Amino acid sequence: MSDRAPRPRRSPAAAVNAMRSPFAWALLGLVIERPSYGWELAHRFRRIYGETLVLTTPKNIYRSIETLRVHALIEEVGEADTEELHARQPRPRYRATPEGVGAFEEWLLAQATAAAQHQRTLVQHLTLLEPATALEVIERYKQACLAESAELERPAPAAGIARTADEFAERLANEHDRLSFEARLSWIEYARQELAEERECQGEGGS
Repeated sequence: MSDRAPRPRRSPAAAVNAMRSPFAWALLGLVIERPSYGWELAHRFRRIYGETLVLTTPKNIYRSIETLRVHALIEEVGEADTEELHARQPRPRYRATPEGVGAFEEWLLAQATAAAQHQRTLVQHLTLLEPATALEVIERYKQACLAESAELERPAPAAGIARTADEFAERLANEHDRLSFEARLSWIEYARQELAEERECQGEGGS
């Protein structure tokens, strides 16, 4: 166990406002899933997040561990098994505190809300353009979406069968991507029609 003095506890909302690193939040999620020590967290981080959040050096793991500890979102616990007890260099394991679990839930909600607001802002920016220019942007956006669609072909375990935690996460992520892709294509067609009508109206008004 650590002999360092415990850090003051914060409310989940205060922790969300104080800690901005998506890397640290991702690491907190891993600790919530299963208490782990630093090297194991680095291995799990690379396996689960891959190219989504690139781990360039294990030092980033230990920096994030310290950040989470400072905010009282994780805490050290004793070694979990005999192998740990006989290790040459005791490796502290970390588990999430109740405040850490609550803060992670608040952060997830904040991320979802921010993403929706960001998309709405992008649409509002689009309407500032001339309809003809906006149509060009929409067409390029459609082509970018179609280019990404190949990623949606990745196989995932069928529903209702035994699967690992990684396979379960992959299945949820793939379905999210598929539904998002369909929604974007539907909106693109709607926006194209609206912009085309707006262009015609402006042309009639200027004639």
